[in-house]
Amino acid sequence: MRIAVTIFLTDETITPVRLARELERRGFAGVYLPEHTHIPVDRTTPYPAGGELPREYGRTLDPFVALGQAAAVTERLGLGTGITLVAQHDPIDLAKQAATLDHLSGGRLTLGLGYGWNVEEAADHGVEWRTRRELVRDRMGLMRALWAEEPMAYEGSSGAFGPASRTRSRCGSRAGRWPDRAPWSAGRRDRSCSRTSASTPTAGCRSAGAGSPRRCRYCGRPGPTRAASPAPSRSCRTPCVPARKAGALRGAGRRGGRGAAPVGGEAGVLRALDEVQPFVAADGA
Repeated sequence: MRIAVTIFLTDETITPVRLARELERRGFAGVYLPEHTHIPVDRTTPYPAGGELPREYGRTLDPFVALGQAAAVTERLGLGTGITLVAQHDPIDLAKQAATLDHLSGGRLTLGLGYGWNVEEAADHGVEWRTRRELVRDRMGLMRALWAEEPMAYEGSSGAFGPASRTRSRCGSRAGRWPDRAPWSAGRRDRSCSRTSASTPTAGCRSAGAGSPRRCRYCGRPGPTRAASPAPSRSCRTPCVPARKAGALRGAGRRGGRGAAPVGGEAGVLRALDEVQPFVAADGA
């Protein structure tokens, strides 16, 4: 079992360089960074977890820039996005960013994909909310065409290119590797769609597909739907060891009260990593 870390890195938290070095030194498998391009001030979309939106959502670092720093100071640490909001990117630019980071890191990138939950954030990128899933699938088709080993034609709503097109081109170093190392897709059910948004393998379960049972990421017990659960299922009455490991990192660097200090302060993060490290060492033994 491999144990990785996900964290909202901001201008107020531990730096990507320090975090990456500490994770590799302690034997962690990887680091996964979330993405929000911005948070509109007049947002009306409710925070999925309930309550007020944590301050780090509006201060999140660009994951590709931060992972680039992490790649430069490590050799083995896995690097991933958890997740990339594909609908909010130009697909040609995103394909180049991912290919470049994967090449410079020596093939360590895992590109996690998501549809997003913030209606106003997506709207500022010109995204029609009810069709964003189709848009993501189409843009991924274009990106895969750019990653192909040989230049190939593609036609879709996100763009078109072919033998006579000026945009006929490859986009770099992922050539030939995507078919057997598919990106992860993560999503949640919302009111605008009658089905789960995770119609491809989710971040919690690479092998899950259409019709696959939902399973608790920690205890492995099946649940009612096909998507992999991001948290212990209701049937998981006694959290197993991985669940306790995950709990050790939850809230690292927090201080309570109104106007709480930023999440992810260096001292709190390092203390949490120290608490989890014995389990990492045991798994690697």
